[in-house]
Amino acid sequence: MAKLDSHDVYMPAFVDDNWNYVVIDDAKAAGLDFAKTIHSPKNIVFPQREVMFTFEQEKGGAPVIAQTIPDPRPFVVFGVRSCDAKGLTLTDIVFSKEYEDPYYWARRNKGVFVGLSCNEPPDRTCFCVSTGGSPHGEDGLDIQMTELADSYYVKSFTDKGKRIVELGGSLFSAAAAKDKNELEKVHAASMTHQQRPINNLAGAPAKLKDMFTAPFWDEKSKACIQCGICTFLCPTCHCFDMNDEVSSSAPLKGERVRTWDTCQFPDFTMHSSGHNPRPDNASRLRQRVCHKFQYFFENHGVHQCTGCGRCVAKCPVGIDIVAAVNGANDYAE
Repeated sequence: MAKLDSHDVYMPAFVDDNWNYVVIDDAKAAGLDFAKTIHSPKNIVFPQREVMFTFEQEKGGAPVIAQTIPDPRPFVVFGVRSCDAKGLTLTDIVFSKEYEDPYYWARRNKGVFVGLSCNEPPDRTCFCVSTGGSPHGEDGLDIQMTELADSYYVKSFTDKGKRIVELGGSLFSAAAAKDKNELEKVHAASMTHQQRPINNLAGAPAKLKDMFTAPFWDEKSKACIQCGICTFLCPTCHCFDMNDEVSSSAPLKGERVRTWDTCQFPDFTMHSSGHNPRPDNASRLRQRVCHKFQYFFENHGVHQCTGCGRCVAKCPVGIDIVAAVNGANDYAE
């Protein structure tokens, strides 16, 4: 840890009955024996609540605005699963393709993401391979660690990653041929672990587009209680709301605040006229599934789901996005 004293260090730790990323000073407080954390590293670069600017206005005067773009310390996140690292690359698209969000990138550019390959059989809700990922995927990572019999095989991909390895100094030694052979065997074995399949992923966008008005969505969404857990735990969901929070009236002072929002809330698409184009559970579930497997693909050429399985594992009423996509692919009116 002393070698990284110029960085904040996030590692998985078991806190409040869940594995989650926390800033630690002592590596002994952390662990790497976990399937996945309750939250993905997205929360670190795109927090649930952030102030975008403050404002103050004297009576009769012009408002004075002060921007609050963050300037965090450099940080390292250890133990990032490949599905979550891939999620970062998809969120990068959202916050850069048409408009570069300075708040997001102020944090994103300060981070070094150190992956941990999934050697063991995945959690029962995992399906990364079905979405085009891998238990040892490299997308979005600066460094990847793979556990071998008595060591970790560490590979750096970016300049930031190489710098962290250099800081480690004597902690690392050059990999021998036997280490590389073992790595290949471990990675190959991880691909044989059974995961839940998505049937005909390539055909999903067209099929979902064709069944926009199908009664299928009414049946699939009956149990939904509109809690938003599926989206708030997702490593790629990114919708947000903005509100002005006023703290005093003389002079007027306040903040403009960005907070996460979700397409699963009834008022997400509510118009000021009172009209709501997504007035029921069916239209909202359709939106979530189609955004992941149709709309994002049509716009960016990649599906937005990484197969982490959090939405399946934590939905209190058992709504399953894998079953929804497979059901849509098999649906016939």
